[in-house]
Amino acid sequence: IELLADRAGAGEKVREITNSAMNGDLDFASSLKARVALLKGLDASVLDSVRDEIVLTPGARTLIDTIHALGHSVAVVSGGFSAVIQPLLQELGITHHRANSLEVVDGLLTGELVGEIVDRAGKAQALRDFAEIEGVTLAQTIAIGDGANDLDMIEIAGLGIAFNAKPAVKAAADSSVSAPYLDSVLYLLGITREDVEEAGATRNRSS
Repeated sequence: IELLADRAGAGEKVREITNSAMNGDLDFASSLKARVALLKGLDASVLDSVRDEIVLTPGARTLIDTIHALGHSVAVVSGGFSAVIQPLLQELGITHHRANSLEVVDGLLTGELVGEIVDRAGKAQALRDFAEIEGVTLAQTIAIGDGANDLDMIEIAGLGIAFNAKPAVKAAADSSVSAPYLDSVLYLLGITREDVEEAGATRNRSS
């Protein structure tokens, strides 16, 4: 949303609201509506250019490929926007995902959202839904998050991991990672270097 806000000339204001929401100082749903309202009138074509600017967290691709290679499922639950992240998720082979939807009318963003907001409670519900689809219990799930809107999801997961997270999230999580690489989470799960390297070899053979 910050990339979109920059296009609308509201980047600084949106970043202030985002930081307050991530710290838990503001209700996420209300803060999201306030931020999206600042995008009103933005041409929907900017979604394409913003999509191209998204950079994966270092180690994210390795984490996802390794989990998939070991026969498990990866899901993404985002407070961001489906129109921006869906192509990337398809590239990564992620079938379970949930995010917010921006309303577009006559090629322009209206400053409104469509459908249910993926907030703190919504993220937890998504974890329940995806676990049911996969036929596993919540005790068999792992949730990784960094902000206040991840708290409910982290608390109900079998293993909740705080990744470069806000203090409240670190306090609630079972484990915490402060390294900048997302694949460091693999070692918390007991996945060996050999497993990681084999997943990489498999990916290279298939590409």
